[in-house]
Amino acid sequence: MQSGGFTYTLSDRSQQTNKTMTPKNTPTQQMYPKRHLLAASGIAALLCLTLLVYPSREVEAKKTFINIELEAQSLEEVTEPLQNSESADAQALSTTASKAEVDSFEYKKDLTVKSGETLSVLFERAGLGNSLLHSILSSDKEAKRFTQLKVGQTVSFAFDENKELKTLSSQISTLESIHLEKKANSENFVFRKDVAQTQSREKYAQGTIEGALFAATKKADVPYGLALDMANIFGYDIDFAQDIRKGDKFEILYEEKTLDGKAVGTGNILTARFTNRGKIYTAVRYTDKNGNTSYYSADGSSLRKAFIRTPVDFARISSRFSNGRKHPILNKIRAHKGVDYAAPRGTPIKAAGDGRVALAGRKGGYGNTVVIKHGQRYQTLYAHMNGFAKGIRTGSNVKQGQIIGYIGTTGLSTGPHLHYEFQVNGVHVDPLSQKLPTSDPIHASEKQRFTQYSQPLIAKLDSNSSTQVALNQQ
Repeated sequence: MQSGGFTYTLSDRSQQTNKTMTPKNTPTQQMYPKRHLLAASGIAALLCLTLLVYPSREVEAKKTFINIELEAQSLEEVTEPLQNSESADAQALSTTASKAEVDSFEYKKDLTVKSGETLSVLFERAGLGNSLLHSILSSDKEAKRFTQLKVGQTVSFAFDENKELKTLSSQISTLESIHLEKKANSENFVFRKDVAQTQSREKYAQGTIEGALFAATKKADVPYGLALDMANIFGYDIDFAQDIRKGDKFEILYEEKTLDGKAVGTGNILTARFTNRGKIYTAVRYTDKNGNTSYYSADGSSLRKAFIRTPVDFARISSRFSNGRKHPILNKIRAHKGVDYAAPRGTPIKAAGDGRVALAGRKGGYGNTVVIKHGQRYQTLYAHMNGFAKGIRTGSNVKQGQIIGYIGTTGLSTGPHLHYEFQVNGVHVDPLSQKLPTSDPIHASEKQRFTQYSQPLIAKLDSNSSTQVALNQQ
């Protein structure tokens, strides 16, 4: 066969090939091109790598599958108690929430009275209705004390487990509290008043008048109520609006009420002494065997007169008793058959003595007037009143010192004042100069007992007075 100038036969080619396949005679590098050998080596390496990697992944896959199954099984085992736990927690949470809801309910509410508030408003603030309020107030007549509220007063509402009102309470003073408590198995409430048990101790006070009585008592740290009591005790003999002078002195020994060692109030004046214009008046509080209490002088004479000297406390005398006074409105000479006491409108007027009201109404130029008959001999008149006190009407009985009306300017009057008249057997007399009848002295059967009681009290007054003088001299 001829090709490109060379001639060869198939037999020669075959022989040549046979010779090439013989490793002994011809090297491998001479039988294949180099690039073929590199390709074959790469394929072999790739095949080996595949055989090595494949079984490893299969095992890993089997391991992974087994692990997944185990984890799934464990998850199922854990989930069941977890779900049970969550259910228990939810139940506990629900129970806690319910308890919190119960605990959040206020079983007691303390409400402070604000300006303009009534008990009805407090019930509304406490979440209660007016129907319950009316039911409570009608359950006990004393329950109406809860309607007498003052600004700043605290009213406490207590509820039971059914959120129904159980008790209503309020502190009236340091010593007194009032309560309304629901009866067992009933819708009615019962009223109760609690008064703290106090102790009493004696206390001494003294002072000197520089101007007004109350200024002196206040400086001596004497409570206002005791100052009034002292004025009432000596009021039969001393007109505290007109008679007191600078330099007058007072001394009192009185009861001081204590609670847990702290002063919480005052009781009665046990003994007192007042020096007016150099004259000494002494008073001792004494209760006889029959339980009657009054004030007596040191010798047992009663300080109580049938009439008090002045029917208005600490008022100013604006016009005295006169037979030739010129009337300020009528502008002519006209007898002034009484005494005028000037005081602010609304000042209380007291009955001068026990008696029966002969008139309570209008009386010409006197305006609103009260006339009181005291037995057969005495009669008093109170004119120009602004109004009458509760219960004062024609025919009613009154006690000495009882409030019968209030100062005004009705009738022929130029300003608020009381016109006061005093008659003896139908004749007008000057109430300021009239000698007033006294009450009975200590009975002879009580004389010794009174002396044994009064002398130690007066001795204490003297002792405290001496001590105070010594302290002032230091």
